[in-house]
Amino acid sequence: MRLLVVEDEEDLAEGLRVGLARTGYAVDVAADAAEAYDRLTVNEYDLMLLDINLPDGDGFTLCRSLRNGEVETPGDGDLRVLMLTARGALDDRVRGLDEGADDYLVKPFALAELLARVRALLRRDTAGTSAVLTVGPLRLDSARHRASMAGAELTLTPKEFAVLEYLMTRAGRVVSSEELLEHVWDENADPFTQTVRVTVGTLRRKLGDGWIETVVGRGYRLREAA
Repeated sequence: MRLLVVEDEEDLAEGLRVGLARTGYAVDVAADAAEAYDRLTVNEYDLMLLDINLPDGDGFTLCRSLRNGEVETPGDGDLRVLMLTARGALDDRVRGLDEGADDYLVKPFALAELLARVRALLRRDTAGTSAVLTVGPLRLDSARHRASMAGAELTLTPKEFAVLEYLMTRAGRVVSSEELLEHVWDENADPFTQTVRVTVGTLRRKLGDGWIETVVGRGYRLREAA
C-alpha cells in the first residue's frame, strides 16, 4: 500500500518514512500543504498521515478540500486520512473528524500504535475486520508480518510481502503492473524498469503451484480459493 506523510518536522517525517517502509509500505513525504496538494494530484495513495500544523496552512483545510472534491486525485476518492498532531484537546479531535479525517493520533505516539491504526484504516478499504488475510491455504498476517502456505512459513522480502498483500485483497481480480507500481512502490520507482515483473516472478516461484497467473496484456491475478 502507498502512503503519503505530510509532516514539516524533518526528523519525525524521516522516522515515519523509515518505520513504515520497514513494514513494506511505499512512502512519500511532503513537508507542507502545497507539496501535499501536488503529490495528491499526481499519485494515487491509499492513506495519508496528515499533520495539522503546517508551515503554509493547516491539515484541517487540506482534509476538507480533499473531502469536498476540491483536490483532483487520480484515485477513486476513497483516500483514508490519519491526522497526527500535538493538539490533543477534545475540540481539535472533534474538528479533525468532522473535517473528514478517519482517525486521529496525538503526538507523541508509539510506532506500534501508529502501525496498528494504519492497518485498521487500510482494512476498511477491503471491508476486512482482521489483520489476517486468507485465500485457500495461503495466509498473511499483516500485524506480525508473516505469510504461510499450507502451514509452511514463506520467506518473503518486504516488497514481495507487500505485493502479496495487495493481490490477496483483490484475489480473483486482474491487477495491472501499473496498479502495482502505483500502490506498492514509492515515487522513486522507475516506471520503465522491470521491477514489478521481477518481484512478481520471485513471489510466484515462492508460492508455487500456479497461484499467480499472468493475464497477457492486462496484468496478474491471484487465484481464488477453490
